[in-house]
Amino acid sequence: MPAERAEILQAVSSAVLAVTRHLSVREVLQVIVRSAQRLLDARYAALGVPDEEGSFAEFVAEGITDKQWDAIGPLPRQHGMLGAMLREGAPVRLPDLRDDPRFEWWPKAHPVMKDFLGVPILDGGEVLGIIFLANKRTPGGFTEDDQDLLTLFAAHAAIALANARLYERGRELAMLEERNRVARELHDAVTQKLFSLRLTAQAAGAMLDSAPDKAAVELERVQRLAGEALSELRAVIVELRPAELDRHGLAETLRKHVRMLDRLHPSLVTFEAGELPPMDSAVEVAVLRVAQESLHNALRHSGADQVSVRLAYENGRLSLTVRDDGVGFEQGGSRGLGLVSMRDRAESVGGVMTVSSAPGQGTTVCVEVGV
Repeated sequence: MPAERAEILQAVSSAVLAVTRHLSVREVLQVIVRSAQRLLDARYAALGVPDEEGSFAEFVAEGITDKQWDAIGPLPRQHGMLGAMLREGAPVRLPDLRDDPRFEWWPKAHPVMKDFLGVPILDGGEVLGIIFLANKRTPGGFTEDDQDLLTLFAAHAAIALANARLYERGRELAMLEERNRVARELHDAVTQKLFSLRLTAQAAGAMLDSAPDKAAVELERVQRLAGEALSELRAVIVELRPAELDRHGLAETLRKHVRMLDRLHPSLVTFEAGELPPMDSAVEVAVLRVAQESLHNALRHSGADQVSVRLAYENGRLSLTVRDDGVGFEQGGSRGLGLVSMRDRAESVGGVMTVSSAPGQGTTVCVEVGV
């Protein structure tokens, strides 16, 4: 038995380490479910995170095919055994789930589940979610040792899930703070200058007929103010250059960004880069921002399973390619300001951006710029 116990503890340790390597909430949930199913040799495993509207904000499962999910229909509500476990916050182990009075019903296409083991994932007194297993492959159903093992694993899973939530919230707050800082910088450095420029231009226009000499003086002032505003705007942009670019360069900064997105999203996000030469700071910032915006569009709006990013250098030109296998869109249709701002960034450093897409065919964004 000591050897068997050591093997079980090693399996738990491996599963916990697998969970803690992931930062996306959904990815953490998937690894928890997969690890629990493997640890306890169950045919079915699932984990639900409740929302405040009587349903589940997240629900992941192992052992059920996509075709079965489509036939089952919408995510379960907080009723029956799932609802009872959320309310009671205690483990449940049953030889046959269907014989328990808390069990209500399944959708017609739902697989038949018999022996059942469910454990709450707790953070203090708060139920973060419930994890349950059904139909143990080993004859005899789930044992008390199985319950202890799943309870132990759920305690570690709670830490990983809470950590993933904090990471995502912290990242959202950091992005919000950065947006607010940029807004203040733009207002302080540029907006007032542009306001003065507008008033001076209006004054010059009013004097064109009655006092052309004075109008000429005002127009010279307009030119000077416009030049100052442009210089200050460029200074803001340089200040907004990510510190990572100075420390690591474009390729490594983008590699780290892609790695983070791969952890945060269910899509597979990959990165590839060849040898890059030293390049102008403005080029690095522009290419990085276009890549980030392209990745945001692909991961938030395309429904892609895979997104790839590639940086290459050949014959004096740097090329960025961001490709996804998502839903695509009709060329020439309205896509908001995202593509316009990306193209403006590319052109601001002498680059050219092209976008290739079609409904059902994914989207490819390419930028080429001389360096």
